[in-house]
Amino acid sequence: MSIDLKSLTLSELEGVVEQFGQPRYTAKYIFNFVQAKWVSEIGEITPLSKQFRAKLGDEGYYISSVRLVEKLEDRDGTVKYVFELGDGGRIESVLLFDKGRRTLCVSSQVGCGMGCVFCATGRLGLSRNLTAGEIIEQVIAARREGERVGNVVYMGMGEAFENYEAVLKSVRILNHPAGVGIGIRHITISTCGIVEGIERLGGEEIRPRLAISLNGPSDALRVKLMPAAARHPLSEVLRAVRGYQAKTRQRVSFEYVMIKGVNDSSLHGRMLVKVLRGVMCNVNLIEYNPHEGCGFAGSSKEAIGRFAEILKQAGIETTVRFRMGRGIKAACGQLGSGK
Repeated sequence: MSIDLKSLTLSELEGVVEQFGQPRYTAKYIFNFVQAKWVSEIGEITPLSKQFRAKLGDEGYYISSVRLVEKLEDRDGTVKYVFELGDGGRIESVLLFDKGRRTLCVSSQVGCGMGCVFCATGRLGLSRNLTAGEIIEQVIAARREGERVGNVVYMGMGEAFENYEAVLKSVRILNHPAGVGIGIRHITISTCGIVEGIERLGGEEIRPRLAISLNGPSDALRVKLMPAAARHPLSEVLRAVRGYQAKTRQRVSFEYVMIKGVNDSSLHGRMLVKVLRGVMCNVNLIEYNPHEGCGFAGSSKEAIGRFAEILKQAGIETTVRFRMGRGIKAACGQLGSGK
């Protein structure tokens, strides 16, 4: 039996220490030392007795960590971290700077099984899910590098809702004030439109922000760009979003990658307005970022501007995002392109 202490919530740790006949409050020491003091060995949790620390190790408990393989910095300030996991798999995380905010984009899987044709990660295929501890460790590793991470977005490698349990557990742990302590309104989970995940999130007691990759205003176009969308028609995605909002009263973000000659016409913009009618949302327009093996080109600034204006005139809050991290292959859709 091997159990990662970094993947356990405070309540789960309370159950562990009670099994060993220890006072319940000792769980807080473990949680704080692992999540806030970033210790890597059980022996470093000094408030615990030596005997108890030894017993935990003997019973297969450990503290997971990732190895920083490479750190790349772009001219625009974006930082990409390449991490190696215990089994040799590699993931990437990206630190973004925007108007004084430091946002870490974390991975939830090694690779991705969604197969989006505009995304380098999708070309890798899925190797495995990350554990909650491996997700959390990305945030801790960035902080260990001296970065004050104030926001976390699950928009890195992988489809977060295909690893739902570990992702939600990591959200709860990252949000806890005795650990990393990131406010729930500063955590965003992104999905390509997994209906079951949207529905489940609406029923949770903890509610991070929700972002959905749309990338097309029709099922035919979405399936062309995102094969997994065949399982989740737009009508079902929007039904789930409306149900989510009925429960949470939270606005949803829609991500839309702008690809020249594919999904960026004025007609596409008007179709998108119709699709989003009545949904409390904002839209992020993202210039397509090229990578080897994909023949798409990014939409021109003029085309993106026209598209954005159509949405704004319809009353949809719209933001245009250009090229952050492209020089180090850290931009949206480029993660894993260096493998």
